Amino acid sequence: MIKKLFAIFSAAALCLLAGCTVKYSLSGASIPPDAKTFSVAYFPNNAPLVAPILSSTLTDELTQRFATRTRLVQVPEGGDFAFEGEIIGYTSATSSVASGDYALQNRLTITVKVKFTNAIDEKMSFNKNFSAYADYDSTRLLTEVEGELITEIVEQLVTDIFMAAASNW
Repeated sequence: MIKKLFAIFSAAALCLLAGCTVKYSLSGASIPPDAKTFSVAYFPNNAPLVAPILSSTLTDELTQRFATRTRLVQVPEGGDFAFEGEIIGYTSATSSVASGDYALQNRLTITVKVKFTNAIDEKMSFNKNFSAYADYDSTRLLTEVEGELITEIVEQLVTDIFMAAASNW
């Protein structure tokens, strides 16, 4: 009798577990199963101060992030996850001052306006600004450190955009 109850209980448990799935991702992405494609439009630099490499660096990094960390397939436009926007801020300002009123560090800040359209779940779409920065020593010119700072800041911006779009943040 106990063996029969155990067999029935085990069979019921297996049936229940067979219907359950756990979806997880090491990238932090939570993409709806119906989403198949993504598109990233070129992000023009419309900031008052323009860095020549910034638009292509941002566009390429965002494209790479979705291509390598999701199962979505890139399409030229109109993807299930569609990104468009512009760079609206690129500023360098003093971030810390020593006694004697001279700058110790400067801060490069980049702001991006992003329109994200989620064709699968419209309420997850957004139109918002993302901003990130990196500090650099005031003894160095911005032109000396610009390349490495842009790479660092774009990495943070793309992480924030990715998390907002693919992780329901």
